[in-house]
Amino acid sequence: MSMLSTTLASLTPFSWNPIDDLQTIFQYAFMRNAFAAGTVVAIVAGIVGYFVVLRNLSFAGHSLSHSGFAGATAAVVIGASPVSGLLVFTIGSALIMGTLGKRLHGRDVIVGVVLAWTLGLGIFFLSLYSGYANQAYSILFGQILGISQNDVQVTFFTSAATLLAIVLVYRPLLFASLDEEIAESRGIPTRIISIIFLVIVALAVSAATQVVGVLLIFSLLVTPAAIAERLSTHPPTVILLSVLLAILFTWAGLLIAFYFPYPVSFFITSFAFLAYIIVRVLPVTQEGTIALIKWKRNVSHKNIKKQAIVGNS
Repeated sequence: MSMLSTTLASLTPFSWNPIDDLQTIFQYAFMRNAFAAGTVVAIVAGIVGYFVVLRNLSFAGHSLSHSGFAGATAAVVIGASPVSGLLVFTIGSALIMGTLGKRLHGRDVIVGVVLAWTLGLGIFFLSLYSGYANQAYSILFGQILGISQNDVQVTFFTSAATLLAIVLVYRPLLFASLDEEIAESRGIPTRIISIIFLVIVALAVSAATQVVGVLLIFSLLVTPAAIAERLSTHPPTVILLSVLLAILFTWAGLLIAFYFPYPVSFFITSFAFLAYIIVRVLPVTQEGTIALIKWKRNVSHKNIKKQAIVGNS
């Protein structure tokens, strides 16, 4: 696929007419598939990423991505679809983390154990793999320009299931993410919510891996949400900004990669990193971060208590 990108870059030079450029890009089926899958994955990653950042589960997301690598290599070894292996291993690892992890912020040990185990499995399955190295390489760093129509359909199905799960648990998930102890005292099954959310993260990781690979999952799952959280304190606004940023990074990466013979994931991660650096150095975002911390405290300790008093009365 890199050879195809190099050929296209030499045959289709960039012009200053955006309409002509877009018409040129979308005349290729693989670019249409890439934009379709990339857009859906960006939407899911932007929404799920907000809760990943809010719940301090970036390490868990990283671990699940490596579990996906083990599953994908195992599937390749037995001749199955890498996506199916991704789903099985990420969901299985999520269930282990959620079941054995006791608390929202006390799960690092079990996450580390699962990460080490799945990395070992990934190395083992990779040693058994005797095919072309390009397939294993695409699992690590993404293969969005090589996504087939069938892969797009799988991505849509996985993303739809992820979004439906988020909609069903949105309110209790947000409540438990802001203050787990108060949510638990109000009768919300925080343990079950945590397990469900980790499965949701597993689905999001499985979808995003096709775009940026298991090693670069943070670029879509964490970075847009981390940027958005520094720009606003209102959850719906943060989620919307996170989604828009994820889409922007994905589209920009695809557009530029069409004209340059370099990996799409490199451009996506670079845009995400530069944007994060920009919001970190802007003085206004520092105030936004302080406001976010105060807002979380007010919501979790004041507003929720008022709701509890009203509910008891």
